[in-house]
Amino acid sequence: MDKKIKWIFFDVGSTLIDETKAYEHRIMDVIEGTDITFWQFQEKRLFYARQNKRGDLEAMEFYGLTRTPWHTEDEVPYPEASDILRYLKEKGYGIGVIANQAPGTSGRLEKWGLLKYIDVVAASAELGISKPDRRIFERALNMAGCSADEAVMIGDRLDNDIVPAKRIGMKTVWIRQGFSVHQDPGLSEEQPDHITDDLNGLRDLF
Repeated sequence: MDKKIKWIFFDVGSTLIDETKAYEHRIMDVIEGTDITFWQFQEKRLFYARQNKRGDLEAMEFYGLTRTPWHTEDEVPYPEASDILRYLKEKGYGIGVIANQAPGTSGRLEKWGLLKYIDVVAASAELGISKPDRRIFERALNMAGCSADEAVMIGDRLDNDIVPAKRIGMKTVWIRQGFSVHQDPGLSEEQPDHITDDLNGLRDLF
């Protein structure tokens, strides 16, 4: 990794936090009372994910379903999340979060035992700006007091994390976790600088 890098920013969902159960819960909620099966919805979600879209929201729109509340209680940290944050912190990096999250992001990070490693939390609910809007990345950099070329963005979404971060001059790491593993970097105008299949792979980069 570039020796200029001083700050490492993470997405939250499907990057530090495993959202598998939360997505499954939402799908069961949205199809309740319909004749749409879980696997039909998943197939449509996969169809859109392969177009580098989120997938679930587009599938809801396709089927004319109403978006239901997100179940944050189903979210759990990936097993290696705490260890990798501690490792990066001990290496001397500033650690930040840039994420589209429901209100209370810092509280949830604290509950999961991760906030003690994180210096800056730039979350959409509190800032009123959502990714991929470049302004949330710029606000996070401002909060950290660093320039774009001194920072790395790590996230699972090519469309929400990698493309906008690259556009403002940040380095990027695409972490192939969650449903976004089905996205295709060949379809993106901006390629990730590095790709890893899990958080432990960051030890080889930093």
